Amino acid sequence: MTARRVVAFGGGHGLSASLRALRHCAPELDLDITAVVTVGDDGGSSGRLRAERGGLPPGDLRQALVALAGDHPATRRSAGLFQHRFAAAPAAGVPQTGGTDRNPAAATDGPEPDGLSGHAVGNLVLCGLMELLGDPVAALEHAGAMLGAVGRVLPMSRQPVGIEARVRGADPSAPDEVCTVRGQHQVAVTTGRVESLRLTPAAPAACAEALAAIGAADWLIFGPGSWYTSVLPHLLVPQLADAIVSSSARRLVTLNLAAEKETLGLSVADHLAALHWYLPELKVDLVLADAKAVGDPEPVERAAESLGARLVLAPVAVTDGTPRHDPAALGAALVPVLGADR
Repeated sequence: MTARRVVAFGGGHGLSASLRALRHCAPELDLDITAVVTVGDDGGSSGRLRAERGGLPPGDLRQALVALAGDHPATRRSAGLFQHRFAAAPAAGVPQTGGTDRNPAAATDGPEPDGLSGHAVGNLVLCGLMELLGDPVAALEHAGAMLGAVGRVLPMSRQPVGIEARVRGADPSAPDEVCTVRGQHQVAVTTGRVESLRLTPAAPAACAEALAAIGAADWLIFGPGSWYTSVLPHLLVPQLADAIVSSSARRLVTLNLAAEKETLGLSVADHLAALHWYLPELKVDLVLADAKAVGDPEPVERAAESLGARLVLAPVAVTDGTPRHDPAALGAALVPVLGADR
């Protein structure tokens, strides 16, 4: 049987959950997995490396690679290394091994920030590979081989992008005022209502390998993930949007389990409406959601139908009550969806 070619769009923890779920489908479905990852991150370790070294922010790319890492013990250890984050170095004067402290005052000091503190090892490896090989796609292929990845990770563009949003009520003291919030991190944590989203530059060149993967795909999967900063940015890259619309692949949207700061005030149905707002030509085949997260399914069914889609409800959340997808449960829900013939 020919492998089903699946392209998953997103970034961060949402895309990681989707990729882990696709891994769980492996025993029953022969999947050829490609992750297409946003490149707008400007916070934390990724933001520091982007500002100091230039090039693509590596954090979301790293998480996708780790989600696809192979199951051999050595590759699992490598995946753990990629995720290891350096802590702050011990304060000067504090002994790192046993013995008497010669400077009691220094012993009360906490760890001091340093150049490595806060960085994930995998972020540094990816930055090094991108500098060494001169191409982010080649760097990701090499890192994927290091991790025994069972799929491919691609950036949505070879150039980093900025994310900007027009936000109403970003300042709680002026709830009706609309201002521009710049940067993925600031958009993600805004307490106002996002009214519109844009990229800078407005038309970044799409990664050619991502365009080819979309053109050859059997399924395109959007979400779960931060809607404004991980999912919708793909629809704002003109070449990606054109490829998504013209692809003969079926399209699946996996909805989030709870609103995040950036989507406070947005209903579950509003998340689907946002897809139409930013890419009116987008048609969707299936919308997958958790019944408990959806509540009353009628508005969501109507929103799905407006995209041409059918709503599928399944228990895909972890059982501890937190709004996180369970990769095994999500994978089980995906098997009959991705395995169905047209």
